Amino acid sequence: MFFSPLTSASTRSFSTELERLATALDAADTVLVGAGAGLSTAAGLTYSGARFCEHFSDFIEKYDFPDMYSGGFFPFPTEEERWAYWSRHIKINRYDPVPTPLYEQLLELLAEKDLFVLTTNVDHCFQRAGLPKERLFYAQGDYGLWQCSVPCHARTYDNEAQVRCMVAEQRNMRVPAELVPRCPICGAPMTMNLRADDTFVEDEGWHAAAARYQDFVRRHRGSRLILLELGVGGNTPVIIKFPFWRMAAENPHATYACVNLGEACAPAEIAERSVLLDASAADVVDALRG
Repeated sequence: MFFSPLTSASTRSFSTELERLATALDAADTVLVGAGAGLSTAAGLTYSGARFCEHFSDFIEKYDFPDMYSGGFFPFPTEEERWAYWSRHIKINRYDPVPTPLYEQLLELLAEKDLFVLTTNVDHCFQRAGLPKERLFYAQGDYGLWQCSVPCHARTYDNEAQVRCMVAEQRNMRVPAELVPRCPICGAPMTMNLRADDTFVEDEGWHAAAARYQDFVRRHRGSRLILLELGVGGNTPVIIKFPFWRMAAENPHATYACVNLGEACAPAEIAERSVLLDASAADVVDALRG
């Protein structure tokens, strides 16, 4: 199925679109949320600026990183330095409190709905906000999990205790050598369970979540469904955006709602059943809550 041209939020009134979204949510029993990086950014989990400088001033001074994302791809000279960086990154984005209650407010807003969440975010904010794991598919991984870097086996490992220890024990931008995580099976270095290439481990939990997502989509095919896309950009459109467009096109009872600052659009085929809001998810959720 091909989609063209795109209708932009710039052609529509914000207040009218907000009212349309509120009406659609009131009428709907079922909501499928597609959440991207823009949602966590709106919740205060920013990867640059003051928050980045607060936690990584030493790395910035030494390597001139522009943001946390860039630092994650840097070829550090030692595993000790690599894990000094990554342990801080994981702790502040996965285990420290989220700066604002946006995720809790969103779940409160959708509390009476048959809800499922598909997300490319790896910070697990939905589950931390109280969403049962049975209603969540974290397609791109989880900061809270490690895997073998080879990988020699399809299993992941919870990392919270060791991450906290790494942050507490690191000195001069290095963790002690004995804290560097290694695969318990083959001895290779561990790595993050984040989808970056074909070494990403899809473990039993990942496959179970994927199956629950597919079952949710199957059960609600043809129903009065809201496809609520929050903060999803164009980096990985095949995971959320394109499937949401396709589901809306195939289901005449579905409403596609795109909330994204600077990138709210919909294809012509579903434009009449689309709500387009060029705004931060925080502003939209706040307005819907009244």
